[in-house]
Amino acid sequence: MLDEWDDIEQSTDEGGDGQLYEHLRMEVDHGQEPVRIDKFMAEHVQHSSRNRIQKAADAGFVFVNDKPVKSNYKVRPGDVITLMLDRPHYDTTIEPEDIPLDVVYEDDQLMVINKPAGLVVHPGVGNFHGTLVNAIAWHLRNLPSYDPNDPSVGLVHRIDKDTSGLLVVAKTPEAKTELGAQFFNHDTHRSYQALVWGNFAEDQGRIEGNIGRDPKDRQRMAVFPPGSEIGKTAVTHYKVLERFGYTTLVECRLETGRTHQIRAHMKHIGHPLFADERYGGMEILRGERTASYKAYIQNCFKLCNRQALHAKTLGFVHPVTHEQMDFTSELAADMAALLDKWRARTP
Repeated sequence: MLDEWDDIEQSTDEGGDGQLYEHLRMEVDHGQEPVRIDKFMAEHVQHSSRNRIQKAADAGFVFVNDKPVKSNYKVRPGDVITLMLDRPHYDTTIEPEDIPLDVVYEDDQLMVINKPAGLVVHPGVGNFHGTLVNAIAWHLRNLPSYDPNDPSVGLVHRIDKDTSGLLVVAKTPEAKTELGAQFFNHDTHRSYQALVWGNFAEDQGRIEGNIGRDPKDRQRMAVFPPGSEIGKTAVTHYKVLERFGYTTLVECRLETGRTHQIRAHMKHIGHPLFADERYGGMEILRGERTASYKAYIQNCFKLCNRQALHAKTLGFVHPVTHEQMDFTSELAADMAALLDKWRARTP
């Protein structure tokens, strides 16, 4: 019933109207001793865990007597607990759909896929079909051991709908467990390329700040002070690759993998991703006031009308052979064309 909890920390790029929808309601027994709500719900709600409940509470989705509570709230007799998510309850059954996949590598344990921008990774509100997960289900439809509705196999990590680049998929529970541990322990190697607004005084840097849901906009993440009780620790390292004056191409390497991490961190330091509407990058933030420059930027937005972000490299240890596996993907055509346009303009 609560498989949707897997998506609590994921991007709501797939849609959403800001409204919350009830997914669960329960009343605490009158003989109940005071106990933390994450522990209580983990024991009383099917298919849940303390980690899932803590994520839901951190995101503001767990309510007691119609008020949001943190995971350390202690339930009392007669409390009415509700789980409210920003998407309606829906049938989570994943059906195979014949959608083309760019498979970079495949063996009997895993697949590495180069995802195009615009393809939603997982079914969600407004996009119950036509996702990457549906495409994977079709690609592996003749593999008897692969059940797309079994959470012990499938996507090991995710990227946003409008981000292009590399993802790894586990075909077996053993592969997903091993790969999941590598991501959790930050033993993987991932780099992104991003075009951001503005120039940098330095050639490289480090951004540290907790990332949590923006209280003013539930579809966006915000950065909070390191060590804050709000959000989760996040660290991004960046290096300048090319300077175009009013924009800069940077490489980003993640120590952590939080939702919208690069997008939120770059906005936080005053360099929103180019064309990232949700984080303010679809405005002219640097440059000239001339009509010709404004027209130039508008043409750039038309050329790449999504955040200019690409998951370029991915490295991990193979779960069975224990060999180091490293992959690199070419930039998506729209982002490559955008960079060429800036290069042509830069003296």
